[in-house]
Amino acid sequence: MITAEENDLLCLVEGNTAMGGIMRNHWLPACMSEEVFEKDGKPARVRLLGEDLVVFRDTKGRLGAIDEFCRHRGASLAFGRNEDCGLRCLYHGWKFDVNGNVMDMPSEPNAGEALKAEAKIKSYPTQESGGFVWLWMGDTDNIAEFEPPAWAHCPDDKIAIVKIHTSCNWAQVLEGSIDSAHSSSLHSTNMPPAEVNSAKATATSWPRPSRDKAPRIRLEKTDFGFHYAAVRTPIIDPEIYDYIRATLFVAPFSVIIPPNDQYRLAQMLVPMDDGNTMFYWIAFHETKGISRDDWRKFCGAEIGIDIDKNFRKIRKLDNDFLQDREAMKSGDFTGIYGIPAQDMAMWESMGALADRTKDYLGVSDGAVAQFRRVMITAARDYLDGKPAIATRAAGRAVALGDLASYEGMILRDSDWKQGLPYRAKARKAA
Repeated sequence: MITAEENDLLCLVEGNTAMGGIMRNHWLPACMSEEVFEKDGKPARVRLLGEDLVVFRDTKGRLGAIDEFCRHRGASLAFGRNEDCGLRCLYHGWKFDVNGNVMDMPSEPNAGEALKAEAKIKSYPTQESGGFVWLWMGDTDNIAEFEPPAWAHCPDDKIAIVKIHTSCNWAQVLEGSIDSAHSSSLHSTNMPPAEVNSAKATATSWPRPSRDKAPRIRLEKTDFGFHYAAVRTPIIDPEIYDYIRATLFVAPFSVIIPPNDQYRLAQMLVPMDDGNTMFYWIAFHETKGISRDDWRKFCGAEIGIDIDKNFRKIRKLDNDFLQDREAMKSGDFTGIYGIPAQDMAMWESMGALADRTKDYLGVSDGAVAQFRRVMITAARDYLDGKPAIATRAAGRAVALGDLASYEGMILRDSDWKQGLPYRAKARKAA
């Protein structure tokens, strides 16, 4: 349980909030590269930290991220003409380049030459990596070096991304991603126990080697946030082995999830504003992997079927996520199709901003409690003038690209961290 003041400190990201400041000291995913793949193509609407932007790729392939609303009279540039290395507003023809500079003002005498310098529109630096366009929304005099994410080293066709708008605050979404206990109940139909030696992936399910619904949580703070293990009793040789699922929380908004035998997994839970989150789920592998279409079908996130062109869900709270009670009677645990929709039914049912003052946490909520401790402390440190958590300035030594989770069997009561591939590079935070 935390106080109302701590709940706001943890959750609120708009304006001059501490958590918003922390976010602005990290490169943020704005959209998928596929959304702005075409030169001179349709701009993508983006909402981050309470700001509305458009991202576009110009004639030369350069990416721009600028204020959605024209500097002139505030019409949306999402309708604009993307042409000749700039985005032109339909209303009066004002045109802006990828850096926000005014290129043309045809409605003004002499094409607005006297006004161009003063009429520059807000813009943000961009990078492209791992299937995403990334923005720097912080101090432009102190831009952190961009570091590719953990999946960026994989071939493009081995990276598959699901994107879904989630109608609640980012922190309750992230808490769901690091809550290992819920998968044994909420996702039990999709993740059935099986007599296997590690997590598997089929076209329709993820069989797991344990029936244990009460994992023991082991935690360690790190310079990137923290990592933890959910320790379960396996089905095979339970007197000899523990089944370990080790997860990484990479502050402030990412989770590296334990893999299966076909692909690795990561999530980014990106704050759009105080009450909305963009949920990204990435499946990736160096050689194996899953196709983009198959990944979206597995997750129940196919565009035009499960979500609309703006990544908003067809199954949502006001239609009870199309829950099928007859399917529940026939053995489906939730009656809700797709792992993300199952999660979102729980997250969104808490309200747009969950009231954590009423929580009653159990032993299995260790990672959730740790997240709250770490990020509330980080917010207070930021307000005291300290560097944002998990930045190089704050002492992070391990590279983001080296981070990886793991799952598997180890001898009972052995060190759960033995399978972490980056362990030699990770430092405990002071």
